[in-house]
Amino acid sequence: MFKDSYQLLPQRDSSTPGLFVDSDSFKRDSYHKGLSFDYIPNVTENDFTDTSQGWLSWICNLVVISLVYICTFLTFPITGWFVLKTVPNYQRIVVFRLGRICPPKGPGIVLVLPLIDQWQKVDLRTRAFNIPPCQVTTRDGGVLSVGADIQFRIWNPVLSVVSVQDLNASTRMTAQKALTHSLAKKTVREIQTERVKLGEYLGMDINEMTRPWGLEVDRVELTLGSLLKAPEEGLSGPLIMPPSVPGIEGLAGPIQQLAMHFLSHGASSQPQQQDSITFTDEFSSAAESVAATPGCVEELLSEVKLLLSESLVRQVGACFQFDISSGDGQQRSYYVDLSQGSGAAGEGSLCQEPDVTLSMSDCDLLAMFQGELRPIAAYTSGRLKVQGDIKTAMKLEELIKLLKKHQL
Repeated sequence: MFKDSYQLLPQRDSSTPGLFVDSDSFKRDSYHKGLSFDYIPNVTENDFTDTSQGWLSWICNLVVISLVYICTFLTFPITGWFVLKTVPNYQRIVVFRLGRICPPKGPGIVLVLPLIDQWQKVDLRTRAFNIPPCQVTTRDGGVLSVGADIQFRIWNPVLSVVSVQDLNASTRMTAQKALTHSLAKKTVREIQTERVKLGEYLGMDINEMTRPWGLEVDRVELTLGSLLKAPEEGLSGPLIMPPSVPGIEGLAGPIQQLAMHFLSHGASSQPQQQDSITFTDEFSSAAESVAATPGCVEELLSEVKLLLSESLVRQVGACFQFDISSGDGQQRSYYVDLSQGSGAAGEGSLCQEPDVTLSMSDCDLLAMFQGELRPIAAYTSGRLKVQGDIKTAMKLEELIKLLKKHQL
């Protein structure tokens, strides 16, 4: 009795566009067959003619709408408080009249009929969300922690309502899937050196998948975390690029890469032979520092006090707070104030808010002030954690150079 009461929806390939299938096949008219919005009007071309409505249904809708219009105008002084809506320039109202989609309304004063109209406001302003750092296994066998900051906006309010139930959650899931799938085809070196370019390509791939939802991604910026597993030898080049540096994210791609180059120039300009010697010295000095008493940091602090001067304050012009952890698990705080007068240094916390707070071990602190570990190298390797402006933190090199000259 019921065998002819329904028919199976046409099936399609379950793969998604962009990164996973050919974009030309995604644009074919038959590609979206079987989706829940196959039988809505062609809203992408601003055509809201509903061809699925029969003549009897059209007549009934016309009669009901006419009666509601007449009742609304007859009782207008009262119904005006309910049927008139104010829509700002950055919003649109999507109206379903008797269950059928209508063209978006706004901005300005919009008439919404009672009883037969269901409406929803859509914000067209740019929004942003971030993908939390996730582990990505690269092509060369490395494991890298990578996240992303994404900015998007709605270009078609009707599609954003009728095509997807939860736009924000669907966009996040799609972006995270595209991120892991795209970076899995790259090496660790390619991800670190081509971060801006990969973000642009990732934005285009996400756009291919979210455009049927009326959404457009404006910007994708990758945020690189720590390297959890080193790549296999021979498959990836040396890792030379530091992680995302606070203070330069707003720069354009080429300018940002140039700033990264200058910040890491000191750490990457030395030849490999000198680097190997430096690493050997770091390990040997670290072993000696662990065996020494915590008084080594106090001795270093006393040497720093002898170098404080007004000229050094003029060169640096900032105050630093050091949160130092020793090998036995104790936490100590020190400060170096180079913001006023002749400067000051001592144990404890500053009375004022420091410009930069640096967290590291006592071994790395001694190695950094003895010139064996550069601040930018400690920051890129994760041995130095900085709270504040990274450029201000790098001004410590002036004090380190002066201390090294004094030791000579």
